[in-house]
Amino acid sequence: MMTAREWCALAHLPKLGARRLAVIRRELAAQGLADDWPEAWLAAMPAGPRDTLRHWLDHPAKSPLEAPVAAALTWEASQPSHHLLHPGHPAWPALLDEIVDPPALLWAKGDLAALDLPGLAMVGTRRPTREGSDNAAFFARELVEAGFGIVSGMALGVDGVAQRTALDAGGRSVAVLGCGVDVIYPPRHAGLYRRLLDEGGLLLSEHPAETRAHARYFPRRNRIITGLSLGVLVVEAAEKSGSLVSARLAMEQNREVFAIPGSLHNVQARGNLGLIRDGASLVCGRDDILEQLGHWQALNAAPPEAATAVPPSRAEAPAPSDVPQDPLLGLLDTAPTPLDVLVERSELDVGGCQMRLLELELAGQAAQVSGGWVRRATR
Repeated sequence: MMTAREWCALAHLPKLGARRLAVIRRELAAQGLADDWPEAWLAAMPAGPRDTLRHWLDHPAKSPLEAPVAAALTWEASQPSHHLLHPGHPAWPALLDEIVDPPALLWAKGDLAALDLPGLAMVGTRRPTREGSDNAAFFARELVEAGFGIVSGMALGVDGVAQRTALDAGGRSVAVLGCGVDVIYPPRHAGLYRRLLDEGGLLLSEHPAETRAHARYFPRRNRIITGLSLGVLVVEAAEKSGSLVSARLAMEQNREVFAIPGSLHNVQARGNLGLIRDGASLVCGRDDILEQLGHWQALNAAPPEAATAVPPSRAEAPAPSDVPQDPLLGLLDTAPTPLDVLVERSELDVGGCQMRLLELELAGQAAQVSGGWVRRATR
């Protein structure tokens, strides 16, 4: 069985990317030679990487590979929460072996038990609308209750809301980073970073621990987010959102793609509408996801009383116990309704309508936005 030291060397070989390395591994596995280290691996490699690896094997102290390999092993040994995951490791996510370019090595920080749950990726815009944030929180909570772990990128916006809510609900979350696992990025998520480590979450990266964030790393990390997951839920995405890259990757990886429909007037949700047009599964509640993934064992343990839940933004929002249900609430939706329209439909005078709207706003059930009033999802 190959060790972390050997996989670390493979991960640092120049001119041998993740895709080519995966091809070599699969070819050797098909011949029953995957564990024939190093001879079978050397024979299967192109000349450049083969010469570099041979030099490291024969003269490690003189090889440029030795420094990063030694640094990785030292880092892993420095804390119980530090792990180097690789094919053959007990915690290696088997789903990653299904994608065309799995990483050779994953730096992991936190609780590896977070990988035991079936994962569902949640992605979306970094600037969500109020509805987008409410939907991210609602679905994260529902999916945790159904037995899922939430996988995302710890980015601002939808990612952060989903992962924070998963922890609030007593669940686990895996964050795949576009930097090293010892780097907090974005800095505004320092609190979420600490919560993930303190509350059973896990940080993953294919980059060494102290690697700083760089724009070119983020598209590549998306393939790991979707590769770890049974499916991806796009909460809210504009037409040119990076979340659509994740959706495309998920489709290429034969993962389920789910999209929450948004208003025609919400530019932050037009990417979702395009995904649905192109074949993504439209979801309005947890059942829509469970029907696609219900054959997984963890979902069979979902509490039956929660199985018919739908997002508060698309159903009658339950009123808090100290605030009675107001008929005016039934006239509100996620798209803004002007005050004069509400006055006409409710048959109230302007003062009475404004007073009721204020009561609903104070109760957390309504909000005034540009263009009128909207219903708020119950948290």
